[in-house]
Parts: sequence; structure tokens; C-alpha cells
Amino acid sequence: MPKVTVDGVEIEVPQGATVLQACELAGKEIPRFCYHERLSIAGNCRMCLVEVKPGPPKPQASCALPTSEGQEIRTDSEMVKKAREGVMEFLLINHPLDCPICDQGGECDLQDQAVAYGRGHSRFHEAKRAVTEKYMGPLINTVMTRCIQCTRCVRFSEEIAGVDEIGALYRGENMQITTYLERAATHEMSANVIDLCPVGALTSRPYAFEARPWELKKTLSIDVSDACGANIRLDARGREVLRILPRVNDDVNEEWISDKARFQVDGLTRRRLDKPWLRRDGKLVAATWAEAFEAVSKINPGKSVAVVAGDLVDCETMFAAKALAGALGSSLLEGRQTGLDYDCSSLAAVNFNSGLAGIEDADAILIVGSQVRWEAPLVQTRLRKAVKCGAKVFVVGPEWEATYPASFLGTDLAVLDKLPKDAEAAFKAAQRPALILGGAGLGKGALDACLALAAKYKLVRDGWNGFNVLHMAAARMGGLMLGYAQKGGIADLVKAKPKMLISLGADEVDYTRFADSMIVYIGHHGDKGAHAADVILPAAAFSEKPGTYVNTEGRVQWADKAVFAPGDAREDWTILRAMADALGVSVGFDSFEGLRAAMAKAVPALGREGLADYGALPKGKAGAKGSIEAYPIKDFYLTNPIARASVTMQRCSAELLHGETFAEAAE
Repeated sequence: MPKVTVDGVEIEVPQGATVLQACELAGKEIPRFCYHERLSIAGNCRMCLVEVKPGPPKPQASCALPTSEGQEIRTDSEMVKKAREGVMEFLLINHPLDCPICDQGGECDLQDQAVAYGRGHSRFHEAKRAVTEKYMGPLINTVMTRCIQCTRCVRFSEEIAGVDEIGALYRGENMQITTYLERAATHEMSANVIDLCPVGALTSRPYAFEARPWELKKTLSIDVSDACGANIRLDARGREVLRILPRVNDDVNEEWISDKARFQVDGLTRRRLDKPWLRRDGKLVAATWAEAFEAVSKINPGKSVAVVAGDLVDCETMFAAKALAGALGSSLLEGRQTGLDYDCSSLAAVNFNSGLAGIEDADAILIVGSQVRWEAPLVQTRLRKAVKCGAKVFVVGPEWEATYPASFLGTDLAVLDKLPKDAEAAFKAAQRPALILGGAGLGKGALDACLALAAKYKLVRDGWNGFNVLHMAAARMGGLMLGYAQKGGIADLVKAKPKMLISLGADEVDYTRFADSMIVYIGHHGDKGAHAADVILPAAAFSEKPGTYVNTEGRVQWADKAVFAPGDAREDWTILRAMADALGVSVGFDSFEGLRAAMAKAVPALGREGLADYGALPKGKAGAKGSIEAYPIKDFYLTNPIARASVTMQRCSAELLHGETFAEAAE
């Protein structure tokens, strides 16, 4: 490890570190626009200039200069100060002075660094150049005259998303960043370029002119649009969440989130249930809470109660419902709404055991029944990293655009018993082989065959467990930990013919199978479940309550409450607690703290943040049958009630997936 001196202080830096990284290790702030820790080095903004000896007597770009033994680095010399002022002056030559109307104002790198490192005036008085606006779809607003050609957006699209949709045209003063064919960016992570843009060239189209950053209350939360559990920040003003931004967590989402996670936010205020409803003479009519609980008490179901949990609910809600059903004498609990009935006796067999970050280290990967790009965009970015490091990817299922080299082995599951020669050779030679089993594979009963394949190719080794199941629902792993799984799936609930079915925001269930049951729907949107319900009790969305979520790798995470639920809606656990009183039973808690403590006592892993331990991987039996003809997700942008209520997600679906065109006002 080389030793270098930064502003007179000697430090030791890792081999291969750049001068910029050495300066940061020494606690020095180095301005930059093009450099980003997760992207390749471009070295084209020149803002990170420092003075280095030995070397030429001129400022050098620290982001692209490797460290070497004995270097003397100066970040505060007069030469460096003058050079940075000069670079900033050049960057501002053509930049429009429209900060008061720019959505980036208040959180703009160019603003901050112009104040900290720039001159107080400009010597350039020539006319500024202008660049025509580019259309990048319904999510990204462009004002390309502001662009300083840092190329972060270009490198993100090529390296992280794997879709070469954004690039640079022309040269010199005429250079422009654009989508080559003037069309929308269509990949599922496209809006991350908004966070990456250090100026106001790329901003959020749905959020345009909504608020200033200093007006917003910021709350830490967890994304529920898929099972990855991305760490997010909710920015709210008053009683409305205005935007969702990613938080850095290298173990889960790094600093990215999917477009759906970011832009389904407007669905939180639309099609909301804000008062109780009762079905009378075949029609739903508004009611009071007292009338709703009176209707529930009249059901008098005794032990004939079942609970089905939706994809977005937190663990506290599921535990409260389990406590209510248990107090009534029932254990009919199910969270797999669409009918999956895979064996859950060992949670290790249905967990993403390598971890989201760990899958990057795999060198041979078999994907069975999963369209990863739509089911888990954040896992897709990890798989791209693995492929860049030499991993070979094989897929069982219908073909899809993978954005990396992948060999499709057909749709017949029999291939799991005898892999083709190239796949078998790759797995036998692999040091860290991995398998990813998706929802389509689980639905076709491939779990046993995949467990057998795991034993055959030794997917579990010292320090490595390559057997992974990729879920799609934020509530799935938490529900399985709480026992929301019948041996025969939801079919067991249908056979039991319960007098009362409690639906916890379950909108994917075929409720015609429960025609003889009284359906009590506890949810936050007027979606499919509410249309089938006999009693609707308005609940809180994920942004309106604290809660515990477990992602597909078994990572327990806590989310905070950002805003209050609208109208008469209440937090789910309070509704279930009041239902217990109406039904004359005791559930053992009277406060959220009491509920969380009871849940932690029953399932200790849910009482602390971090990865849960599910034990050893069980053995399976070979002999897979059937074929995977399709994947569960038909429309990436409309997979849950919040997204379906979102105008932005509806437009994304119509424009990006179905080819509809939307004229702008001037057209």
C-alpha cells in the first residue's frame, strides 16, 4: 500500500486508488462533476484539479490519476485555487442563469461549487449558446442548455442499466447529450439519471415545479414496489408525499431505485379509501366506523375465519391479523394471493441466500422462471456486474431482453435434470455457482428440482450459498416468517369455506371463489379487492404508518411514518385491534409498541434489523415436469394498487409498453 502526503499529512492508501480517493481518505473535499463512485472515470469536467509532485508543474485531474509511493498532493495551493476558478468560469460560459426557476435549485452541485470554488464575476460577455430540448419520455424533463457534458447519464445508461439509449452527438461547442433517435428512454431504471445530473439539465417531469427542497419533510422508508426492499426517502409537504428518492445502502440498492418505486408516488393520493363502506342490496354505501364494526360483529364467524395478506402490507399488520384469527380459533393464513403452494417448511429453501450484493460474486448463474428486469430491476444491475466479471448466465423460460449475454435453454423444466453441455461445464468449473428461481418456476413446481440441482453442483460451499429464490412481493418473506402459508396455498382457504375472509389489501385474489364468505377488506385503495368486499375498512398506505418489512434475501428493515392517512382511514393494526373488541376477543396488545414487542417475542428475527438466519438448505428430488410458457408480470408499471392509481405509471405503461403517443400542449 503506497504512502502519499496530502496537504502535509502522510497517509496510506489502497493499491490502485486514485489521487481523488486519497484526498477523500485524508478528509479533503474535492469538487467534481463528471466523477461518480459507481461509474467509470471520464475525466472531462476538470473540476477536481490538484497539484501533484513529482510531476509536471501544472494542475492535474485527480479523478484519473493513480497514486504512487511518495506523491506530494496539494489541494489548497494558489495554483489549484486559480485553476478551479478558471474551470468553473468556463463551465458557466454557456450555462443559463435561471436558478430561480430551475427545479434543481437548492440541491444543485453547480450552484454549491460555483459559490465554494468559483469567482464572484465572469469575464465572458459573448452570447450564450442554446440547445434544443430533447424528449426522454414521461419521466425525465430536459433543459439541455444547462448541460455541462459531464456524461454521467451516458455512462449510467451504458454501464448500470445496460441500454445504450443516451449518448453524445457532434463535437466541440456543438456537442449535445441526447437519446439518439429522439425517443423515450425505456429501461426500468432510467430516472436515476435525474439524481446523477449535477446541474438542472435532467429533472423529474412529474415533480416539475411542485416544491423546493427546503419546504419538504424527509422521512426514511422502504420501497414496497418489489421484494428487494430498496432504501428510500419520502419527501412530504403537509399531508402529501411529493417525491421518493433513493438512500444509499450498498447491501441492498446501492443508490438506485426503479422507475416504479420512484414515480408511483402520485398514486398515494388517488383512488384512496377514506371512509368505511358496507355492501347493502348489492351496492357499496358509505358508513361510519360504528356501523362497520357492528356489521362485522353480526357475522359472528366463530372459528370460521381466514386471512389473506396482500403484497404491500407490513409485518405488524400481518401479526395483528394472525393474533385476531388465533384468538377466534383459526390458523387459516395465506399470503400467496395468486395460488402458489410451494413448500415453506424450510425458509432457507425460499430465500435469496447469496444476498443481493453477493450475487455479484457468482461466476455461473442459472435463472429459472424469472424475468429479472421486471421482477427485480435492482437484481438485474447486480447480474450485469457479475457478467462484467466473467460470469456466464443461463435462463430457463421464454426469452427476454437481458442486457447482457445470456444463453436461453428453452421452456421445458426437464432441462433441470440434465443441463446442456456448455451449462454443465460452466457449473462444474465454477467456484461460486448460483441459481435464481423466480415466480414462474415456483408456480410450475420447480422448487424440488432446483434443490436437487443445488446439491448436484454444490451450490452451498464454505462461505457461499448460491441457492436463491426471487420473490416479487414486499410482504412475502415477512408473511412466510409469520406463517402466512397453507400447505395447499389459497386453495386450502377456499376448501375451508370460511364465514369471514379478512383481506389485508389483497388485490390479486380471485374473490369469486369466496362467494359464500363475508369479505372484510382492510386496504388503502379502491382496487380489485375493494370491489369484491362486503365491508371496506380504510387503512394506511406504507407511507402513512411505521412498519417492518423483510426483503427477498431475508433482510429485516424498518420504515417510518411520513404523513397521516386521509379522511377517516386508520393504521391497519388499530383497525384489527378494534375488530377484536367488536368480535369479543383479546389480541394481547393495545399500542404499536406493544404489538411490535409481541411480534418480536413470537418471531425474534423480526425484532432486529439485519439478515435473518433460516438455517441449512434442505434436499430436493429431481424430476421436474412441465414448461414455463410465460412470466407472472404482464405490465411492469401496473403491478400493485398504488401503481395502478398513479397517472404517471398509467402513462408509462401506455407510452413505453404499448406504443401510444402523447402530444404536448403546443402540438
